[in-house]
Amino acid sequence: MPLHVIVGTSASGTATARLLAESGDRVRILSRRGGGPEHPLIERIAADVRDADRLTELTDGATTLFNCATPAYDRLPVETPALAAALLTTAERTGAGYVNLSNTYGYGPADTPLTEDRPLSPTTVKGRVRARMWADAIAAHRAGRIRFTEVRPGDFIGPGQLSVFNLLVAPPVLAGETATVPADLDAAHSWGYPGDVARTLVALSRDERAWGRAWHVPPVSDGSVRQLATRFAELAGAPVPRLAAMSALDLHNAGLADPIVAQMWEMQYQYLRPCLLDASLTAQTFGLVPTPLDEVLLETAGAFTG
Repeated sequence: MPLHVIVGTSASGTATARLLAESGDRVRILSRRGGGPEHPLIERIAADVRDADRLTELTDGATTLFNCATPAYDRLPVETPALAAALLTTAERTGAGYVNLSNTYGYGPADTPLTEDRPLSPTTVKGRVRARMWADAIAAHRAGRIRFTEVRPGDFIGPGQLSVFNLLVAPPVLAGETATVPADLDAAHSWGYPGDVARTLVALSRDERAWGRAWHVPPVSDGSVRQLATRFAELAGAPVPRLAAMSALDLHNAGLADPIVAQMWEMQYQYLRPCLLDASLTAQTFGLVPTPLDEVLLETAGAFTG
């Protein structure tokens, strides 16, 4: 029975653990507090995964090492390098296939849909951190020291994940209040669902074609903030949403009182223009299709309303 190690109990990490366990594989999920889903085949362990020796000990004998960790948004640039180094060292020491969950930050601004072969050209601190993580791991793969692949979803939508939609759109829409969003409300935007991220991670880990390159997660929608908010309200039985665009100055001022919001300014470019993800290669290669948008929105509404 294969053993898989998952670092992080994010919504995507939790969904990945459940998917693997339900298929009959053993899972060891690691986090600072030892959380994670309950299942007879899931072992939950509290550990500092930035400690390469400890992470190696816990990964020894595993088939796959999944990184689904999400450092606190305001700590991401500080905490990610040590985490990345520990993951890379552990993959090299143990021989476990290393599957990294990343995002689109490394690409930088683009005027056309993003494809996996687009060179990384980050313009932000967070983007440069993600690009370095990729560069170091893919170099180790090409040198034959590890087996590595990376998964890049669009902006998250769905329960349990820190995201612009969950933080700034869903709560005020459900409350009948104005949602103020740092975005062009009508710009097309690709959205990713943690359940689809999990299915992509697992599919890639089991297919030799996946190693040595990046893959995109098929988006549940390429709709604008306004389109998603309107459909969300319809499904949840909420009033027609009232939306307002937040200026860069408004975002700066809001960030003075909230360290998480303060970190959004450098990524605001992704919301002020169309930001689309081309995942056709993933869909064609692995036969993956996204979860229907209405299902995702209903699940999100249910998580907020209990």
